[in-house]
Amino acid sequence: MGWIIAIIVGGIIGWIASMIMSRDASMGIFWNIVVGVIGSFIGRFIGSLIGVGATLTEFSVPGLLMSLLGAVVLLGIVNLVQRGRVR
Repeated sequence: MGWIIAIIVGGIIGWIASMIMSRDASMGIFWNIVVGVIGSFIGRFIGSLIGVGATLTEFSVPGLLMSLLGAVVLLGIVNLVQRGRVR
């Protein structure tokens, strides 16, 4: 059941991040899920470095915000690679 929730939350986080980074039109639901899940790992790593939202077993608002931050960072990196600049 945890994987299903991770996919759903990852899709929502990826969708919100794609709207923030103005990439919503170029991404489908599959890529939203991928960006959300990978962004969650990036956000949890950043959070563990600064001590915010670093627990993997509990649901928390700081954890969601760090996941969103990680997804936005991931899309920023993708923008740099694809276009040579951040939008």
